[in-house]
Amino acid sequence: MKKIGLLLLFCLQFSCDGQMVEKINGISFVASRDKVNQENVASILNINVNAAAVMPFGFIKNLKTPEIVFNTERQWFGETKAGAKQYIRMLHKNNIKVMLKPQIWIWKGEFTGGLKMESETDWKTLEESYKKFIITYAELAQETNTELLCIGTELEQFVKNRPEFWQQLIKEIRNIYTGKLTYAANWDEYDRVPFWENVDYIGVDAYFPLSEEQHPTVDQLKTGWSIHKEKIKNLSKRFDKQILFTEYGYRSMDFNAHKPWLVDRNNTNVNLKAQANATKAILEMFWKEEWFAGGYVWKWFIHHNRAGGENDNRFTPQNKPAEQVLKEYYGS
Repeated sequence: MKKIGLLLLFCLQFSCDGQMVEKINGISFVASRDKVNQENVASILNINVNAAAVMPFGFIKNLKTPEIVFNTERQWFGETKAGAKQYIRMLHKNNIKVMLKPQIWIWKGEFTGGLKMESETDWKTLEESYKKFIITYAELAQETNTELLCIGTELEQFVKNRPEFWQQLIKEIRNIYTGKLTYAANWDEYDRVPFWENVDYIGVDAYFPLSEEQHPTVDQLKTGWSIHKEKIKNLSKRFDKQILFTEYGYRSMDFNAHKPWLVDRNNTNVNLKAQANATKAILEMFWKEEWFAGGYVWKWFIHHNRAGGENDNRFTPQNKPAEQVLKEYYGS
């Protein structure tokens, strides 16, 4: 009887703990030329955000170049180590948890998933350069008590071709940084990442195609999510780890759920309702699941009053109906 009582107590305690775990209601805080001040943070507090991704950048000339240039005087303040540190401290001052998410930008916006070297020498150079890049920010994450570090974003070919490097990199990061780790896998890459067992969250940039409709409804979008959701859930179960949407979001334009990853400057008609519907659908489909940790909406500019608006067809939900959707769901 004593053992049964202890088991029951454990189960009840686990259940209570599970209910108390706070979802990551996050935004992707875009690096700026400027320092972050309290007014900049107030806009995200207003929509009940409790977490933010801070994103310093490294730059690569093209998909075959192995050298990463980062933390230079030619970069915007928010893209540098000093800028990331200032952003983190201001966010922490407001009790907002941080994911430090160093990212690579390839000239002309080429997709980072295609970064692939043609010789062993270049692979070794890329590995050393990337390690220097990510260790710099692992040290910053430890110094600032940052809650979560993302070790890479959408680097499919790099991960696929150099799995041993990534395994060793994770070990070296663990020797420096004591917080949680994730990797931001692209939506069509996440089920092939070879090191999920070695990080704390399965990170997914959730730009899954959901609907070919010009004006998709919430129900149509939720139907589009069904197959993807089951696969995501199965991966979570397989590794016994929560899923984290390291990025999610939709443009405010027609057909926005057909190819949600599009970042071009097309002139497709502004469709604020489509963005609001897609935001509502993803929140309703995932945020109540125990195996789901939460996510960071893409993207949020620090100068809120100048961002987004009714004539903007880009990703930010700022000053659009989608912002109110976030506020309501993040608040609940």
